[in-house]
Amino acid sequence: MEGNKAITINQNDVHMPQKEEGEKEEDMSVSRSDRSGQMKRKSSGSGDDSLVSLRNHPRCPLTPSLSPRKRTTSQSKTEPPLLRTNKRTIYTAGRPPWYNVTGTTFKEAFVIGLCGGSASGKTTVANKIIEALDVPWVVLLSMDSFYKVLTKDEQELAAKNEYNFDHPEAFDFELLVTVLRKLKKGKSIKVPVYDFTSHCRRKEWKTVYGANVVIFEGILAFANKELLKLLDMKVFVDTDSDIRLVRRLKRDISERGRDISGVIKQYNKFVKPSFEQYIEPTVQVADIVVPRGGENFVALDLIVQHVHSQLEKRKLRWDMSALASAHQGQPLPKTLSVMEGTPQVHGMHTIIRNKDTNRDEFIFYSKRLMRLLIEHALSFLPLKPVQVETPQGSIYEGKRLSGKRITGVSILRAGETMEQALMVVCKDIRLGKILIQTNHDTGEPELHYLRLPKDISEDYVMLMDSTVSTGAAALMAVRVLLDHDVQEDKIFLLSLLMAEMGVHSVAYAFPKVRIITTAVDKNVNDKFHIIPGIGNFGDRYFGTDAPSDWYESDEGMDY
Repeated sequence: MEGNKAITINQNDVHMPQKEEGEKEEDMSVSRSDRSGQMKRKSSGSGDDSLVSLRNHPRCPLTPSLSPRKRTTSQSKTEPPLLRTNKRTIYTAGRPPWYNVTGTTFKEAFVIGLCGGSASGKTTVANKIIEALDVPWVVLLSMDSFYKVLTKDEQELAAKNEYNFDHPEAFDFELLVTVLRKLKKGKSIKVPVYDFTSHCRRKEWKTVYGANVVIFEGILAFANKELLKLLDMKVFVDTDSDIRLVRRLKRDISERGRDISGVIKQYNKFVKPSFEQYIEPTVQVADIVVPRGGENFVALDLIVQHVHSQLEKRKLRWDMSALASAHQGQPLPKTLSVMEGTPQVHGMHTIIRNKDTNRDEFIFYSKRLMRLLIEHALSFLPLKPVQVETPQGSIYEGKRLSGKRITGVSILRAGETMEQALMVVCKDIRLGKILIQTNHDTGEPELHYLRLPKDISEDYVMLMDSTVSTGAAALMAVRVLLDHDVQEDKIFLLSLLMAEMGVHSVAYAFPKVRIITTAVDKNVNDKFHIIPGIGNFGDRYFGTDAPSDWYESDEGMDY
């Protein structure tokens, strides 16, 4: 939003500021009739459907039903809806690419700032926006998570309702700006969990990742200049002071066990003066002023429409044909290591590539090949010299891993087949999982699910997928690991079979990632399947038959 003039939206009319000379006008006008046609919900009922064009985008219509107000905590809407069949569970929504073919983050998250007095309805507005946006990977970041830890003296004052929680000094703005800046850039962040009973941060912090849209709400959301620079849209929720007082009384008495006299004392001494001094003046920087909060459906509709239009402008389109031809004729990268083609390796490839091989033999020889691949990959880990004493009392000059630990991450579902081989070779190894699938409407890979071990940033990561054709799934998986602060040169991409196209794609985007495989095939067909290939590895291994338009391993998944 350009300029400092706010749009004040009432239920029955909309007041927009006059555009000054040279000022860019924001087009936010979309009629209800047009919007209803554009926002028709898909049959899946998904609340996390992928970003598509505004005309076809599904949206949950705003309804007047209001949920009870609760204390806001920072959260991430990352659990996708499921479609269960008699054979499998299908994740029906996912996060489209947020980076380009070079692996560089292409688009930042769209950040909406919600400001307003205590109990003004910011949380209700935030939840209504999330519900109506209906896009995957929305994060709600609450300023309440960033209260400073109180000293012993301050805790005593708080117990007597003598501490001002509505003053700017009560918040850790330095941490807040750092967290929001990283989240906007697509990085994984850790959010403190504040205990309002003990007035301190809990030991366990919450990890949040993967924001297409960030909704940041708080009473002083507009009170810091560095915070304002991170906000793409600033919304001030304006609610009558009497209503806010009634809401605060209900909340503090029912949820925090306080007495009515203490609540009123705190309100008169701190809340009301702080609102007048620090919060109310920030309405001047707002782009939109929303009276009556979550009950103002016209305002919410306009906000949602504007966010959709901005997301549409930021959308990244992948051209897989261009990716396929970009590296033709180029020599294979130095970061690629192909396991020695011994007669044993050739023999096992002959068996698993044969379309007539039965499932038992396919699994047996695939497992043998996987274990050889894992052993080969481990030889690239850095080792440091150590001395050990043998039972005979002699000194042996040995080697030991020069690093904290190794973690395995599989790209579901076919990559999961390699976990057993890794666990046999590496004792007590930690495992993570990433689910990436293709959106056949947009032709893009989408991130549907991830579960990574804590503190993975210090580990050497074995990223596993059975086959890699275009490399689109591998690119996304590596980007996820980098967003969780894993060092690029500590990522090892392991695959039984790769196409040259996939090798080049990964090496071009991430030149420090080590690529390790048992074989590289030269070609992919017009459906981006490896030729001569191995077929759909996941279906052959698990004994399933995927529909013609459903792919899960990277070989078939990547289109």
